[in-house]
Amino acid sequence: MREYVIVDLEMCKVPKPMRTEKYHWSSETIQIGAVLVNENLEIIDEFNSYVHPEYGSIDDYIKHLTGITPFDVKDANGMEDALKAFVNWVPEDAVCVSWSTTDEKQIRHEIEAKEIHLPRLDMLLDNWQDCQKTFGEKMNTERQYRLSEALIAADIIYDENIHNGLVDARNTAELFIKMEKEPVLVLNNYYRRSLEEEVQPEMYTIGDLFPGLQMAIA
Repeated sequence: MREYVIVDLEMCKVPKPMRTEKYHWSSETIQIGAVLVNENLEIIDEFNSYVHPEYGSIDDYIKHLTGITPFDVKDANGMEDALKAFVNWVPEDAVCVSWSTTDEKQIRHEIEAKEIHLPRLDMLLDNWQDCQKTFGEKMNTERQYRLSEALIAADIIYDENIHNGLVDARNTAELFIKMEKEPVLVLNNYYRRSLEEEVQPEMYTIGDLFPGLQMAIA
């Protein structure tokens, strides 16, 4: 067995006037969050770094969505130094995993546009795993699930402070661990019934899918 690094990026928008021939992408990284899962499928370490954007800016929408402010990234490392720190933190032979291919592609876009050369990062990117795709295979569908819905379907009570890189990395790790442990994924009973009855699963609330949760919290 091997170790896994579950990664989640948060990004800001790059306004059209700020895009150049060299950097023409619409997004730029402002946070790298990751957790380390060992060979026993336990979360044993974490990595968190804000990233100072060169082209983008944190508007009110991104500030509200992620909780990240311009002050948080003002004196943060640029993408090159943040990625160097990340790569140095990742253990040898570890495999990186994220929800969908978005984060992998974002890193590829930025290292090309910003001329960042980290040979070990290239190796990590070439072996990157898509947890969203794995979940779809477990569900026997090509549908692309949102992470929050997948967590509910898999009967995982998750941290709802989503769109924070470290929180989303932890949430993704919990789902990844469950899928590694269960050859046949055990679903939330309410979610499973909704599929059988052809009811839209996303119509359920967390309270519906986890009965008694409110009482337990109160």
